[in-house]
Amino acid sequence: MGDPKKHRKKYETPTHPWQAERINQEKELIKEYGLKNKKEIWKMLSILKKFKLQAKTLIPKQTNQAKIEKEQLLNKLSKLNILPKTAQLDNILGLKIEDIMERRLQTIIYKKGLANSPKQARQFITHKHIILNGQKINAPSYLVKLTDETTLEFSKNSPLSDSAHPERISKLKKEISEDKIKEIKKPKTEKLKIKAQKLKTPKMEVPKLETSLEVKKWNTTQQMKN
Repeated sequence: MGDPKKHRKKYETPTHPWQAERINQEKELIKEYGLKNKKEIWKMLSILKKFKLQAKTLIPKQTNQAKIEKEQLLNKLSKLNILPKTAQLDNILGLKIEDIMERRLQTIIYKKGLANSPKQARQFITHKHIILNGQKINAPSYLVKLTDETTLEFSKNSPLSDSAHPERISKLKKEISEDKIKEIKKPKTEKLKIKAQKLKTPKMEVPKLETSLEVKKWNTTQQMKN
């Protein structure tokens, strides 16, 4: 049976370790959703496989118990906002990994504008700054129900509950403030550039002149040029 204290693996690893298409897809998902590692993708894939396997087994069945299980499965997916209420079991077979990833707590926090990036959203969750239904949740992979999205907020004891906190300032505001700082610093940088150009310009070479007539001629030619 194994040790009950030991946590069992809740996901299935890929059958083949070296598949270019799968590896590239996993890299894109990690970048897009700010994931820590590929295990998080495999966990979501195992959840998706369970939904699809359950749908495949229920589609051919016509018993009363099968009808109850069909309704329970469709209600579960509609509560998670993965499928609409009018969906059928065939729609479950067409689900993709992105449909599950969009319902993770990490992505919802980022999409709602509570964080500037998916990685920052992950940091807020793991540091227990986020509350859902009045409870602190420190699992970025938690699947959020549609009814619970309105209860998503920062903890009252958290410093991030203040909207003026520097970590909560949006990227646009940061870019605007940086542009203003650049405009203020522009005249100084332009002066430095002018000085640098003056230093870089080579000095005018004066030819060696022996007689006074040659000096006068050279001076007159330089005045005409200027």
